[in-house]
Amino acid sequence: MAAEGETAEGEALVGGMANVGAVFRHGSLVERPAPHTVHALHAHLLALDEHGFDAAPKPVELTANGRERLTFIPGDVALPPFPSWVMTGTALRSVGNLLRRLHDASSAIAVDTCVQWPRSLADPAGGTLLCHNDVCPENVVFRDGRAAALIDFDMAAPGRAVWDVAMTARHWVPMLDPVSAAAFYPTGLDVPTRLRILADGYGLSAQERAELPGVIEQATATCRAFVADRVADGDPVFTQALSERGGWQRWDRLQGWLSTHHEVFKAALRD
Repeated sequence: MAAEGETAEGEALVGGMANVGAVFRHGSLVERPAPHTVHALHAHLLALDEHGFDAAPKPVELTANGRERLTFIPGDVALPPFPSWVMTGTALRSVGNLLRRLHDASSAIAVDTCVQWPRSLADPAGGTLLCHNDVCPENVVFRDGRAAALIDFDMAAPGRAVWDVAMTARHWVPMLDPVSAAAFYPTGLDVPTRLRILADGYGLSAQERAELPGVIEQATATCRAFVADRVADGDPVFTQALSERGGWQRWDRLQGWLSTHHEVFKAALRD
């Protein structure tokens, strides 16, 4: 999230959709609503640091009114419409590198199976790796043009590494039809080439590369269902965003575009 201005609660941070107007910075700390998985998530974040991944916030404490305090990570966070500096090939490759570092550290940490991890954006196939599931530009901190840290682990849940790469690709390649992409991204982005750059930056295996286009289609369907649930619940932020971004026709167009270009993406990842 990026700074917006000082309020009585502290310096308001903007970005994202789930916690709009509820995240504040107090000097070296960020205070925000605590997810229902907060105890397990804080344990995981501390374990990540112990396993050498220092590119995530560190939990500090829980407040009496159900909020969490985490360390603030300095750097640049891009907000839509996304500037060209965050969409360079170097930036994209660094996102893949950072996600791989997260997964390497997470693979050494046992997932607490007694916790009801959020399923809204989780891998339907399940898995033993705690995936971030929401590596969008608003949740990546940059320094000197490279991804330096990940924030906002609220949607973390067990899954496969390729699922987390697919969810990341949706935002960073981006895996969007040209009409949808034009609203928030610089023009002229070469989607197949950028998909390959992300896969190379992450170090996807040959098997995962073969699977990725199909998993991206699965992830897109999951994200559509997530939006549908929020709209059905009367969430004003998601309802407004759906209306402003073309309604369900946009999702129909996007899913058709992904299906039409499936083989193009497979070839880009293979060749």
